[in-house]
Amino acid sequence: MISNPSLVTRTAVGKLIGLAFGVLCFWIVPWLAPETSLLFLWGLLLWYITFGAIIGLAGVFDYHPVLKIAMPWWLTATIMGGWMNLVFTFVAYDQIQALMVAIFGLGGSLQSPFWFVADGLIAGWIIGYFATKFGGYGPSTAGR
Repeated sequence: MISNPSLVTRTAVGKLIGLAFGVLCFWIVPWLAPETSLLFLWGLLLWYITFGAIIGLAGVFDYHPVLKIAMPWWLTATIMGGWMNLVFTFVAYDQIQALMVAIFGLGGSLQSPFWFVADGLIAGWIIGYFATKFGGYGPSTAGR
């Protein structure tokens, strides 16, 4: 852990890594599925920036008061990443389904849009790792 935890640093690191994921999607998705709309690509770019910021902000919570369990960074970040991409899948189901079919084929086993949730789990873990490494974790990041 670092000596001076900061919520601002956590959020900035999350947004920067989210920007990197978003730019990667912005460049790779048209290559894999050329018919993808520009509006959807911009949505992905902005989604991952917001995704990183929310995972950075969620790093303040290291304890679940209702379940009364400790929540390590990897659990919080992974759950938030999966949840965020589940919501995005509900909102953009048709576009994600068309993208998955374009990438994996019509009869492919990975054509379900809900595989995008697995992407959120992995991206959430990566963002959570670096946000914790550079910004700390827990209530001490909020200045308490």
